[in-house]
Amino acid sequence: MKPLVIALCACLASGPVWAEEQAENGSEDSGLTLMERGALLFFEGLMDQMEPALDELGTLAEEAGPALRQFAEEMGPALAELMAEIEDWSVYHPPEMLPNGDIIIRRKQPEPTPEEGTEDGAVDL
Repeated sequence: MKPLVIALCACLASGPVWAEEQAENGSEDSGLTLMERGALLFFEGLMDQMEPALDELGTLAEEAGPALRQFAEEMGPALAELMAEIEDWSVYHPPEMLPNGDIIIRRKQPEPTPEEGTEDGAVDL
């Protein structure tokens, strides 16, 4: 999660750096079309609006990181074992939580094929 936040911040920060370089060279508006200037203003405004949210996202990632690592360390081996045992997830119903807190995953019952018919030998039409 941290690499994603860092990459996003770097991308958003590159726009103003380019604009500052253009301003230092004295060519802020020279060579830019109206659309390019509008896009530049749009991205600068977007960066200003997104900066607090990105700061909060970085803080959240720092806080959640240790908990996610602990979860992966504790549950990783059990999940890997479960994944090795179950080959096809499509033959199971979604997990259900029982009133006592147990979680069960039921296997779907295969539907009879037309050749097999029903249990009493009759064929559904």
